[in-house]
Amino acid sequence: MSFYPPVTGSITPNIGGSITPVSDSGIGIVLLTFAFHLPPGKPPVDVMLTIIAVVAASATLQASGGLEVLLKGAERLLRRNPKYVSILAPFTTCLLTMLCGTGHVVYTMLPIVYDIAIKNDIRPERPMAASSIASQMGILASPVSVAIVSLVAFLSKFPVNGHVIDFIQVLSITIPSTLMGVLMIGIFSWFRGKDLKDDAEFQARIADPEQRRIVYGEGATLMGKTLSRDQRNAMWIFIGSIAVVATLGAFESLRPVVGGKPLSMVLAIQMFMLLAGALIIVFTKTDPSTIGKTEVFRAGMIAVIAVFGIAWMADTVFDANLPMLKATLTELVKTQPWTYAIALLLVSKLVNSQAAAISAMVPVGLAIGVPPGYIVAFAAASYGYYILPTYPSDLAAIQFDRSGTTHIGKYVINHSFILPGLIGVSTSCLAGYFLAGANGLI
Repeated sequence: MSFYPPVTGSITPNIGGSITPVSDSGIGIVLLTFAFHLPPGKPPVDVMLTIIAVVAASATLQASGGLEVLLKGAERLLRRNPKYVSILAPFTTCLLTMLCGTGHVVYTMLPIVYDIAIKNDIRPERPMAASSIASQMGILASPVSVAIVSLVAFLSKFPVNGHVIDFIQVLSITIPSTLMGVLMIGIFSWFRGKDLKDDAEFQARIADPEQRRIVYGEGATLMGKTLSRDQRNAMWIFIGSIAVVATLGAFESLRPVVGGKPLSMVLAIQMFMLLAGALIIVFTKTDPSTIGKTEVFRAGMIAVIAVFGIAWMADTVFDANLPMLKATLTELVKTQPWTYAIALLLVSKLVNSQAAAISAMVPVGLAIGVPPGYIVAFAAASYGYYILPTYPSDLAAIQFDRSGTTHIGKYVINHSFILPGLIGVSTSCLAGYFLAGANGLI
């Protein structure tokens, strides 16, 4: 028996997320240092600064209204092809994440996806759950996501056959593998669950006139909204900055030489994301005081704190026990490197962040002998927080689905997101393995 949440007319999701892991990591680092006398590790400062820069740019885009330009284009695509919403919606949210570097852009799309599905008698669970999962998977395919930047930074210290796995090579594997995973999610979602006309629970719900009014009530849309020139300019400034970052990653010679080598892509992304935010403020009528009030900014700052505490504590533990880990696990990861993917998946669930999982596990994996090619191939395993339905985008999908079909099951683990997540991540890892092999990394 499923748990269908109570339905109300107006729902605003709480996107802040839980700060429990942050609190636990603060307690943990103090206990490890002062009680167990372990030398404190190094907090991932570069990762944190990159998160701040990307979040600042994305939040400025949202404050300017430029994000609505992207969302309106996505909505237009979905409304023109409503029968295919279960496949197109996850691709749409994935691509929005790839552009913005954060999965938190999905919140505005979810009520639109619901409205399209319910008005076309499509089970809303199909595109809603798929869209939430795909929005997070897009992080590993975004040139401005912290997870990708962190991954590239760690890999730069471990050449393969004298060659460093660079920014573009990583994306050449993670982008197609991510899109393959999203495609499989869409195909699965097309057929999942009962059609609404055959769903006894749903039919019993809409038998109540008040509930029917709520379920089929006024939907969310941007189609009738007039967008200003400033909003379009903000969008083009942001996309232009992403294009510059991708170009600098592809052509190392375009970067200035600093200390005898090209400027780090970590610094390049930080610079151009800060520049994007500044240009949006200068060339549009964006009120700077509204930036810190956006959903993207609030969620991003929580991510900074999570990465700070969790990755710092993990680095402290792993550094102190690295000799034992090497002795115990080196042979295992050499013969069965896929076990690294399992460990990464579980750590991701614990920290609720792909960037934090990569910051915690990639250095350890490389240190104990996991080949860099496998690190790239299994990067998708850093998304494991769909296992339990506690992530804000999943909770938002449940709340926005007024039909109640997107749900948490009686046993908690049997929720609407578990199968799309497993299918998407496992497909991406498998595709990543073959792509890494084709690139000579495995």
